[in-house]
Amino acid sequence: MPTRPATADDAEAMTAIYNEGIADRVATFETRPREVDEVAAWLADGLPLLVATDQDGTVLGFARVSSYSDRCVYEGVGEHGVYVARAARGQQVGRRLLEALAAASEQAGLHKLTSRVFADNGASRAVHLAAGFTEVGIQRRHGRLDGEWKDCVLVERLLGEAAD
Repeated sequence: MPTRPATADDAEAMTAIYNEGIADRVATFETRPREVDEVAAWLADGLPLLVATDQDGTVLGFARVSSYSDRCVYEGVGEHGVYVARAARGQQVGRRLLEALAAASEQAGLHKLTSRVFADNGASRAVHLAAGFTEVGIQRRHGRLDGEWKDCVLVERLLGEAAD
């Protein structure tokens, strides 16, 4: 399953996948569906944004790094997200994307990827562990989704010399 840097031509497919994730209520606190131009704007960040495709070039999922903080002390730390189309879940797409994202992030000079995963999202937790991430803590009642508190598991993967 090939992965590659996302392009503007992928924005529509990435938007559809992200909006599935919003609707499913298992991967993000976001509740408002996104528009294609909002997702296309992610390309301007200059941080790794990858897609996984099938043999026909159909986008099956994407993984993205965004800035963790604007404070200089956190330079080199990227916050990431990974989303897989409903129809492609359970096919190792997420793992492939996370492994490729770690490699691209290291090449881009980052030393760490981190994120928060809903504690009750067993599939995301498992794929992160399979891709070399470590669970480092739980943020209890970190936010509300549809009026209910959600716990989040902090995951991280050290890259390059930081991993030694």
